[in-house]
Amino acid sequence: MDIQALIFEFIGGLGIFLIGIKYMGDGLQKIAGDRLREVLDKFTSNPFMGVLAGIVVTILLQTSTGTTVLTIGLVNAGFMTFRQAIGVIMGANIGTTVTAFIIGIDIGAYALPIVALGSFLIFFFKNPKVGNIGQTIFGFGALFFGLELMSSGMSPLRSLEAFHDLTVSMSSNPILGVVVGTIFTLIVQSSSATIGVLQSLYGQGAIGLNAALPVLFGDNIGTTITAVLASLGASVAAKRAAATHVVFNVVGTTFVLLLLGVFTQLVIFWQTQFNLNEEMTIAFAHGSFNILNTIIQFPFIGALAWLVTKLIPGEDTLIEYKPKHLDPIFIQQSSALALDQAKAEVIRMGEYAHKGLEESHLYVTTQNPKHSEMTMQIEGAINNLDRKITEYLVDISAGSLSEVESAKHTSLMDTVRDIERIGDHFENVIELIDYKISNKVILTEGAMEDLNNMFDLTIITVKQAVSALENMDREAALEVVQKEDQIDKMERKFRKKHIIRMNEGLCSGSAGIVFVDIISNLERVGDHAVNIAEGVLDE
Repeated sequence: MDIQALIFEFIGGLGIFLIGIKYMGDGLQKIAGDRLREVLDKFTSNPFMGVLAGIVVTILLQTSTGTTVLTIGLVNAGFMTFRQAIGVIMGANIGTTVTAFIIGIDIGAYALPIVALGSFLIFFFKNPKVGNIGQTIFGFGALFFGLELMSSGMSPLRSLEAFHDLTVSMSSNPILGVVVGTIFTLIVQSSSATIGVLQSLYGQGAIGLNAALPVLFGDNIGTTITAVLASLGASVAAKRAAATHVVFNVVGTTFVLLLLGVFTQLVIFWQTQFNLNEEMTIAFAHGSFNILNTIIQFPFIGALAWLVTKLIPGEDTLIEYKPKHLDPIFIQQSSALALDQAKAEVIRMGEYAHKGLEESHLYVTTQNPKHSEMTMQIEGAINNLDRKITEYLVDISAGSLSEVESAKHTSLMDTVRDIERIGDHFENVIELIDYKISNKVILTEGAMEDLNNMFDLTIITVKQAVSALENMDREAALEVVQKEDQIDKMERKFRKKHIIRMNEGLCSGSAGIVFVDIISNLERVGDHAVNIAEGVLDE
């Protein structure tokens, strides 16, 4: 037996398989666009709809972990409750079985022509849609080509005594099989890949069904670890969603292990009834396990939520993406009332801008990723509120407005745009700090002190501008104008100081770029704060 050829074919095939899954998932995701997030947002009104949404999104993403991570983001954003998220995670477990069914279709002989077709569509067509379809087809072909390589690499394992002994041990001790499957998926970080390997081994006759099924259950537990890793250092909601994934699969595996004899007979029944090949038999086993697991645990979603909340206690800080004040009924009743509602939502959006600046400042000083994540969530909420408030204001303008109402309407439209731009500027700051961290750029103590001073002044200015708008306080608005003048002077002074530091060789050119770009963004935030204040002064 040529061990080197076996290892090279296996790891090479696994690599191509993983690239195939990634390309296929990315291509499908691009074709679906932002609709994936909308599907999760709109169709999770109850846990059952959540299961269906989880299935659809996972089929398009080709990864249950991707769906879980998306769901974590939506729970964080206040788009989805933790209980709705449980339904989505259950659906994701069913959706991920589709990859195994695809593998079960024996088209390995056509893998290379499929790869060629995908490549032609990517390279010879400039249309992005055609490119996305090409990427999906290329991934589909690469998946099968990788499997073919892995299968030929693993075929000699049948004659290997040690491997034969291991499969016999797994047949008599299912828990060993679960452990092997869990560890293998932990290493590869993809249950689709490890189940693909299992399908190949079973197809080659290197492993029996009694040994293969416990490994399959272990693969399902192993795949939850990626979501656990993604939730480390994240919010309580993120940790709970990841923990739900783990508890759901561990409970399901425990239950099916207790009824392993019955489950094995069910799989054999499918195999003979539908004349399934070996790969498709494993796919049916995988699908049956996850559907059965969901049916059994679905009525206990409340209990599962309670258990996970006890396991991971703590209050969670939620960033509410959705507007709170924009009820369309006010538009029909009274334009003045509807404008007051819009203004209340604009104030809420302004408070997010202030909080986003504070979080971005904390990221500058601590470089703790949780502040970066919080800032980006706030920026997402601001963008969403920008769209919703603008749509609401457009609906208001369809009615008849008095001169005073028209002026207020115009002022609110302008203010929404200014607040949205503040969000863009603190997003730029986050990107600059990410660049600073990844490129190991060092800012001097003097530069950091200047940044802190300018951040403090800018944060106070934005807070005061929002407060002036809320209370229509002219004095506060005039103070904002004065503070903005201070911000401008500060920016010019700090820019000169930094040039001197660079000339003296105290800091590098890349540090100069980071510093100057951050203070430029803060100066622009000051300009938008003054625009908000001028809206008050013009009243």
